[in-house]
Amino acid sequence: MTAAKPVRTERGIRTRAKLLAAAEQVFSEHGYHDASIVKITDAAGVGQGTFYLYFKSKLEVFEELVEDLNRRVRHVMTEGAERGSTRLESERLGFQAFFQFTSDHPALYRIIRQAEFVSPRALHLHYTRIVEGYVAGLRKASAAGQIDDIDPVVAAWALMGVGELVGMRWILWEGASELPPAVFDEVMRFIQRALGARDVLTPDEPPTRRRSDTTLTVVPTDQTGETT
Repeated sequence: MTAAKPVRTERGIRTRAKLLAAAEQVFSEHGYHDASIVKITDAAGVGQGTFYLYFKSKLEVFEELVEDLNRRVRHVMTEGAERGSTRLESERLGFQAFFQFTSDHPALYRIIRQAEFVSPRALHLHYTRIVEGYVAGLRKASAAGQIDDIDPVVAAWALMGVGELVGMRWILWEGASELPPAVFDEVMRFIQRALGARDVLTPDEPPTRRRSDTTLTVVPTDQTGETT
């Protein structure tokens, strides 16, 4: 009988997760070039031999880490957005989830920045996977008349850029536990205007609209960032 690979056992899954968590810490603190397998295994509390049961090299664990972070951030964003009943509400909940994730995992920014030079392929996959789901949601909202008749691909990339740079400025650089409510509200007002988004269509409004035909109504918010 052939023994199961360690990663396929319950213990193996835990060990692999421990190595990825250690890699997140080490790559974030030291950067890719100053990180080492020894530092990763020390942080994980396992031997170097154990590392090679799961990963072939430092580059491979780095690329796996990028995929793991990407999978987790997409999950929380999707889970948040799916609770919204309109596109505007989905944007609010999805962005809230993203900013909370970046606060909990500031290494996301540092590691993705490193990927530009360490593994451009991993960087490309990270962004395109996020955009794919975003485009589908924007297309659906446009067809339902909840946003302007816009190019969903351009809009998805632009909004992803907004979220990333705002989070970098107010969460990563300042080490904040959350995005300031006033900043979040301003981001949402910007997004609402950019998409021509509104929560409810009146009976005489067409199902799709061009930007030049759109009159926007800003949804009032309280200081906690919740719609009133």
